[in-house]
Amino acid sequence: MTPEFHRLAADAILVVHFTFIAFVVVGQLFILTGGIAGWKWVRNRWFRAAHLFAIGIVVIQAWIGVICPLTTWEQWLRDQAGDPTYDETFVAHWLRKFVFFEAPPWVFTVAYTAFALLVIASWIFIRPRPFHISAKRPRR
Repeated sequence: MTPEFHRLAADAILVVHFTFIAFVVVGQLFILTGGIAGWKWVRNRWFRAAHLFAIGIVVIQAWIGVICPLTTWEQWLRDQAGDPTYDETFVAHWLRKFVFFEAPPWVFTVAYTAFALLVIASWIFIRPRPFHISAKRPRR
């Protein structure tokens, strides 16, 4: 495969990473705002379960000291392209500035844990609709 392919794949993974982060952060903002504003869709059990699962993955990785697989994969692809790490395209450059910043690892662990506690608290105070096992519907 060509270096251009590896660069494009690395950029695509960066976009996925950004989208994942946006889902977690913006999703929580929507849950809190929607809970106050009475938006019914923020109580959707599948949306809320996916949201809780997403932040759960981040917190577990932080607590056990595992680097996000998306970061590892992106860096590997950039290396395969022959690029120095973080020598990227325009899209990658700006997304990276938004997604990544320098701080000691414990800062991220505390931030992820606090955010997860906020997500859990929203399950208590802005309850999602319950999961129901629906009865089989007769065929028509």
